[in-house]
Amino acid sequence: MVLENEGQIVREWKDGRKQAYEALVRHYMTDAYLTAYGFVHNAEDARDLSQEAFIKAYQARESFDAQRPFYPWFYRVLKNHCLNFLKRGRRPMMPLYYEDNPERERFPADTPTPLETLEQEERRRMVRVAVDMLSDDHREIIVLKNFKGCSYKEISETLDIPMGTVMSRLYYARRALKEIVEKLETEGLPETAGFAAGSEPAGEVI
Repeated sequence: MVLENEGQIVREWKDGRKQAYEALVRHYMTDAYLTAYGFVHNAEDARDLSQEAFIKAYQARESFDAQRPFYPWFYRVLKNHCLNFLKRGRRPMMPLYYEDNPERERFPADTPTPLETLEQEERRRMVRVAVDMLSDDHREIIVLKNFKGCSYKEISETLDIPMGTVMSRLYYARRALKEIVEKLETEGLPETAGFAAGSEPAGEVI
């Protein structure tokens, strides 16, 4: 949800008012955290990466067009920061389930989050591994749709792509995910997946 009076707040931030940026951080911190968690599957890393991304965005404020929404621009900063983190080889064992997430109580909700719902499904472990094996574009759109529960319109605005492209990319991402899951069902999970003994398999998202 867009912050009320966001345009004015952004203009004040661009003018160097730190309090204005703090308002943006408070409003979007949960979305940023859950997005980072969707990429790295680790509570501590997600917290650090989302905070670092806010710092990077603040430092890059001159490049932000104040006429455009803040979050789609920030999302790209955060996404690139998470992908660079993974490419450096600092990949945590997966999956770390959301119900074991120490940050969970910091973001209370009356109803289960999309991530909680996803991880309560029957084929939990296999889907987590399969998502991590997707290409960056496919993993990104699965994270937005299934981990964060974004609408097609929200994904379109966040990624700055047409609605038709969102639907097409999601179709191919889900097809790729299904193929990976089927392969894992045949060949078994990698020994390095880091699953807890006796945990339930992951749910159907495809």
